[in-house]
Amino acid sequence: MEDPPDWIAEFTVTPKQFAAHLDAVVDSGRTPVTISAVADHLAGRAPLPPRPVLLTFDDGFADLPGPTAEALAGRGLPATAYLTTGAVTPGGRSLLPPAPMMPLDRAARLEHSGMEVGSHTVTHAQLDTLSGRDLAYELRTSKAVLEDCLGHPVRHLAYPHGYNSSRVRTMSADAGYETATAVRHALSSDRDERYRIARLIVRQSHTLGDVEDWLAGRGARIAPYRDGPKTVAWRWYRRARAVLRGPVFAG
Repeated sequence: MEDPPDWIAEFTVTPKQFAAHLDAVVDSGRTPVTISAVADHLAGRAPLPPRPVLLTFDDGFADLPGPTAEALAGRGLPATAYLTTGAVTPGGRSLLPPAPMMPLDRAARLEHSGMEVGSHTVTHAQLDTLSGRDLAYELRTSKAVLEDCLGHPVRHLAYPHGYNSSRVRTMSADAGYETATAVRHALSSDRDERYRIARLIVRQSHTLGDVEDWLAGRGARIAPYRDGPKTVAWRWYRRARAVLRGPVFAG
């Protein structure tokens, strides 16, 4: 967007910047894949192509089935879209602040344009702070809603803002997801974990050079690796806060 809402501005780029990033992907010689290809590789069912890259889009903002999907399709770039069902369903409830969102009935259009659709929960809560009952609702209901809409199984999940824990990962597997992507601000690898696949967030402050470095395998650490003390401490703080305030938006 040219003029995004303040709360999401840090995680947006302009249409011109987006086009430049996609051109960099094409020029890099990497092979774009969907999350199912990554899942098949991590499960040992099929190899990935040489120098793969996975492009993902979270939440389901209004540009996704329109200019974003068109820009990807025009370059022959497949991708994966993770939808927050409470935010894209008419009358639905989510913790996302106000923003233009796509309607759920356009999810099939994403698939027709070459984007695989996965779950991004119902409300976009911090999953590692929820009770078992609320966590099960977020994981299972979003999956069921998308499957009813698309008419086929939805195998993949993205944790809102990457927040997860061993319990979240176990319950995600139990809910029927085959993979789950986190954030981790890192490059993924052949040794990455299926239920917290590392991703890099493109922020407004990132330059084209940053994206080109990532495509060349530079400028970020490589997953998997153990959570550091700051990550662990931040998780416990958020859990304590959620006990006092209830579910909190993951962002």
